[in-house]
Order: sequence, then C-alpha cells, then structure tokens
Amino acid sequence: MATTTVPALPALSPAESTSAARLNWLRAGLLGANDGIVSVAAVVVGVAGAGVAIGPVLAAGGAALVGGAVSMALGEYVSVSGARDAQRTGQTEAAARRAAVAQQHDDVAAAYRALGVSESVAASVAEELARPEVRAAWTTAEERAAADEVVSPWRAAWVSAATFVVGGLLPFLATVLAPASSRIAVVVVAVLLALAATGVTGAVLGGARRGRAATRVVVGGALALAATWVAGMLLGAHAL
Repeated sequence: MATTTVPALPALSPAESTSAARLNWLRAGLLGANDGIVSVAAVVVGVAGAGVAIGPVLAAGGAALVGGAVSMALGEYVSVSGARDAQRTGQTEAAARRAAVAQQHDDVAAAYRALGVSESVAASVAEELARPEVRAAWTTAEERAAADEVVSPWRAAWVSAATFVVGGLLPFLATVLAPASSRIAVVVVAVLLALAATGVTGAVLGGARRGRAATRVVVGGALALAATWVAGMLLGAHAL
C-alpha cells in the first residue's frame, strides 16, 4: 500500500514570494557584478604586468568585458533552463499527488492521525480538503506559487550579462582614466573597494556578518589580481 503524504500549504504568501524572488535577483545581480569586476580587472592587470603598451591592455580589457558578458548570459540561460524544466516536472508531479490525496478521505485522515492529530480533527481536516471549492482554491494557490517560483531563462541571462558589464566597467574605466604612472595601483584600489561594497551588500541581503563577507570577497579578489599580475610578468619576460 502506498504511503499517503500529508498535503502542505504553500510556504509563502504572494507578497512573501515576490519579496523572496526580488532578493534572489539582487543576489544574482551582485554575483554577476562581482564576477565582472574580478574578471576584467584580472585581465587588465595581467596584460599590464606583461609590460605592454596601454593599447593592448585596453583591447584585452574590452574583449574580456564583452566575452565575459556573453559567457555569463549563456551560462545562466542554460543553467536556469535546466533548473526550470526540473522544477516544473517536480511541481506537476507534486500537484498530481496532492490532487489524488485530497480525494482520498480515509488515507488523508490516517496520515494526520499518524502525526498525532486526534481522530475527530483528522476526519474534519480530510472532509474539508475533499470539498470541491477547497480543492479548487488549493489548485489556484499552487499554480500561483509555481508561476512565482519558475524563473525566466531569458531574464536571468540579461540580468547576468548586464550586471557583469556594470561591474567590469569599473576596472576598465579606471585603466582608461588613471595616469600611466599609477594605473595598476588605481585599478587595484578601485577593484578592492568595489568588491568590499558588493560583499557588504550581499551580507545585508543574506543577513550574514558584513565584515566577514567583505573580507572573503576582498581577499579572493586580491589573490586573483596578484596571480594574474605574476602570470603577466612571467609571460612578458619569457614569451614577448
């Protein structure tokens, strides 16, 4: 005999679902911006470390900006498309199970009794769930929750690409505007400050400790810049 699952009410109200979705988009945007900052800055610093003129540095930075945005958009589209398909399949199967359970009065009552609910209350719950108007309202709530949870791959792709470009423009513009004598120093300082800002913002959205989150991001970015600088210097000394 199959085990009956107790139906669960939608976890979030429409307002709560919308708020959660916005927070998810903000976090995704911060991730894209952070990736843009680090990726473009690493390319710029690495090429500059090779000792080449400003022209190739800007060309490499521009290529990293465009290529990174396209890559982020494509990766996010593929990832979200796969997740959405799996999510919809799971939601369809769950809805079918709930619809079947809601019509099985005895099984539903038994499931609630197994949780320790008294027999009279379990029977009342089963009777209420079996009412046509309750099943209709249940289905409507599930469909609304499913629509809120399913993410658009195209929207995810555009958000990722746009935030990557916004983040990547910072080190690119710092390279263009900074004096030649202090170009790398200006880029590094600007990047680390921007990473600290994204780390703090992400911590605020996620309810985490701001100092720890900012430190993780800044240290990671600093290591990336140092590694690409060393790689550029080695390339400049041995390959150019």
